[in-house]
Amino acid sequence: MVGVVALIAAVVAFVLLRDDDSATLVTDDSTATSIADTTSVAGTTTDTSTNASPTTATPTTDTGQTSTTATPTTADTSQPPLPDPTREAIWPWVDSDTRYADPVEAASGFAVDVLGFTDPIVGEFLAGDSRSGEVEVRASDPGPVTTIVVRQLTDDDSWWILAALSENITVDEPEAGTEVMSPLVVAGTAAAFEGTVDVELRVDGTDDPVVTGFVTGSGSPEPGPFSETFEFTGPGGAGGALLLWSRSPRDGSVVEATAMRVFYP
Repeated sequence: MVGVVALIAAVVAFVLLRDDDSATLVTDDSTATSIADTTSVAGTTTDTSTNASPTTATPTTDTGQTSTTATPTTADTSQPPLPDPTREAIWPWVDSDTRYADPVEAASGFAVDVLGFTDPIVGEFLAGDSRSGEVEVRASDPGPVTTIVVRQLTDDDSWWILAALSENITVDEPEAGTEVMSPLVVAGTAAAFEGTVDVELRVDGTDDPVVTGFVTGSGSPEPGPFSETFEFTGPGGAGGALLLWSRSPRDGSVVEATAMRVFYP
């Protein structure tokens, strides 16, 4: 099941600094007189010594004094935009009119229209929580299971496809939800007829693949490792899907599949 993501906000503070100095009183003979030896009355300084005439004190200004006032700034309370909740969905395409009110119908439509199943056997909805779950799909009964992960991502409660998973086709590289670019290494394990698993990279809005190819895993029931490098011209700034599926040796129909969400930088 696919988890979701978290947001971070920043807070900006400011500081106001100020520095004050005291003025110095000077007598008329340019000799500094301390406040303890004088009495200040209405702007005059009286010398307490005998026969001293009152003199008017002249306050001097310390020209070396510097007062700096910081201009207050408004705290940035803006938030980064919330991610589009449909960004993680492979299907249906956001720009299309296709929407599903039922999770089983969504899984069935994805199995046929995207994965290429022919008349699949679609199981019941298995709820994971109140808005997500899984639907199992088989090409035949008995047959290997492809588990399609569905979730309600929007306010209209429609159902969206997040991934398709198969025990016989697993992908270790690239990771789901990451950006992919050429050359792309696709690695994992697989068990299929003659070990062959078809691979396609697609971009949202079109069935035309960005690149097609195959990987070779194990031809026995026990999955074996595969790794292959694909070169392609990316569409740039778009979402898409990495699809892998095995086919029937009898008629070439899809037997099981794995699909994951990817993005092109």
